[in-house]
Amino acid sequence: MGSKAIDPQSIRNVTLVGELADTSRLVHRLRHRFEHTAVSSQLTLDLSFGGTGHRIRLTEQSSRAPIAALERAIRVADSVVAVHNAAAPVAARSETVLRVADDHQVARLCLITGLDHPAADFTRTLQTIAATRGATPLVLHTPAGTGPAFEGVIDLLAAQPLADVAAEIYGPHWPLAEHHYRALVAALPGHPGDDMHTRIRLRTRVGDIVPILCSPYPCSDDLPPFLDAILRYLPSPLDVCQPEHALDY
Repeated sequence: MGSKAIDPQSIRNVTLVGELADTSRLVHRLRHRFEHTAVSSQLTLDLSFGGTGHRIRLTEQSSRAPIAALERAIRVADSVVAVHNAAAPVAARSETVLRVADDHQVARLCLITGLDHPAADFTRTLQTIAATRGATPLVLHTPAGTGPAFEGVIDLLAAQPLADVAAEIYGPHWPLAEHHYRALVAALPGHPGDDMHTRIRLRTRVGDIVPILCSPYPCSDDLPPFLDAILRYLPSPLDVCQPEHALDY
């Protein structure tokens, strides 16, 4: 019995790169959510987004792999999700991942995890990403506290239209969110009626910006916003023009 055909524009081939412990935790939750039992290097997720069927193929790649293997995995990827643990010290390999993706013009986004850890430092992690040449980091989420005080994540695009209410809900965490929202708007010039998500996707696809997400886990479910961002901002195989890419439907 054949599988249902998926429009190539609805496919996302994503290479997930980071410390093995961090990427494995994320993949484990995805397997559990989508009831995958087979263990392999690739995870295929079929889901609905905007009323349309989509397919995400996630391939896990350790940032500790040999440099040649790591560079090849990134070079032939349609897109990359770089996982950064906010509690980990600055890792040269994390910077290498972003530099290689920039060298080969591979669209990417960053997911910051571990914000509930006592040693978590959101600002330091952002500085590490920003210090890498190439695309400008664009913060879409900010943490509501870190370490033992971590209460979850503020989605800037969702919260800003309800700024007065959000300021009451998030209290002392709101000024940081407003600061990053102003930077976000400044980085995405356009007409007032333009859709912000479209602006982000276009700039991400050409490698101008790197959207920054924060995982709200374990305070709340981190998978829906993560998967939504992959589908919203990262390219389909048809958007990718590098000759190494093979369309595999």
